[in-house]
Amino acid sequence: MLLARVLSRLPARHLVQGTKRSMASLPAAGGAAGGDSSDQLLVEADGSTRTLILNRPKKLNVLSSAMIKGLLRCFTVYEKDDRIKLLIMKGKGRAFCAGGDITGCVRSIHNESWIGGADFFRHLYLLNYRIATYIKPQVSLLTGIVMGGGAGVSLHGRFRVVTDNTIFAMPETALGLFPDVGASYFLSRLPGFYGEYLGLSGARLDGAEMLACGLATHFVPSNRLLLLEESLKKVNTSNPFVVGSTIDQFAQQPSLKENSSLNRMEIINKCFSKRTVEEIISSLEEVASDLADEWVAATIQYLKKASPTSLKISLRSIREGRTQTVGECLHREYRMVCHVMRGDFSPDFFEGCRAVLVDKDKNPMWMPPRLEQVHDKAVEEYFSRIDDPEWEDLNLPARRSNGRIVESML
Repeated sequence: MLLARVLSRLPARHLVQGTKRSMASLPAAGGAAGGDSSDQLLVEADGSTRTLILNRPKKLNVLSSAMIKGLLRCFTVYEKDDRIKLLIMKGKGRAFCAGGDITGCVRSIHNESWIGGADFFRHLYLLNYRIATYIKPQVSLLTGIVMGGGAGVSLHGRFRVVTDNTIFAMPETALGLFPDVGASYFLSRLPGFYGEYLGLSGARLDGAEMLACGLATHFVPSNRLLLLEESLKKVNTSNPFVVGSTIDQFAQQPSLKENSSLNRMEIINKCFSKRTVEEIISSLEEVASDLADEWVAATIQYLKKASPTSLKISLRSIREGRTQTVGECLHREYRMVCHVMRGDFSPDFFEGCRAVLVDKDKNPMWMPPRLEQVHDKAVEEYFSRIDDPEWEDLNLPARRSNGRIVESML
């Protein structure tokens, strides 16, 4: 069994999820956030500001189940505390957050069946939803790597500050997954068909590109971030205009690099607007036949190496997200991720984990191996309810949405 093979190759440190504290304690100022997060999530208190620090630098701050529950508890408690006006989130080390702890999720599936993995994503999506509908302003300082789950705990917030070392990507199609954590909401609201491009191709963006397409709200040079933090900690209000103007004092307008994908929007819109993944690739190949462009060639190569199943469900997910609320997107994505973990149609999630995260041979053997073998009926299944008495839909509490709109700087 592929899952057993993946588990047998995981380093011992990935198999242990021990914790030191119980969830009974409230988030503590100046130390660990309480709950099962131990020292993986730190909280600093400065007047009416709370700074949440993702503290797994050796693992690029990937989100463990304990960290997710700790963050969810912090956001819940702080929202009710009138003394707290502003939340800052950042990562320790060279990454903000490189995503969710997929190896830990695989271990949960082994120990508790696929339901164990479902619980991981249930709590993650509940956290994403709370952030997206949060009343108080959240400022995310996106230094270094921001991928997958890291995008989910930041891009739904009101202020997203990037810098000169920021690297963003949603690489899920190379892992046998799909852009989740509400990505079908924020990707589908990018200019033209740029969201389809990012979601299918796993393309990397720098800080300037994130600002230009609307994923970020501000660009602040890395050598001014500490000054920005200190200024934010003196802001004794939840007024977003005051917080925004404070960040504006440190922000700059960077220029796009010549080879930026945003300078190829005409090609992106022409190709990624196609109805099917097959038509997208065919359109890119037509462009490549007339234009010697390394970017086009690299995009085609990535798409042909990604999981065919992931590509097809990702495209449909982003397209559906265009007309859905963030809550509806997360509700649908939860159904999708549960089907992915069950592996009823395809075991690509476990094969992607093996090829990219465990053996690291980057040579996954996808099943089915070709796009034409992923039929519409199979794709449809990923969007349906799970036929299992132990399973239930993601029930999101009624909350007032802040109605944030992703705005492009183009």
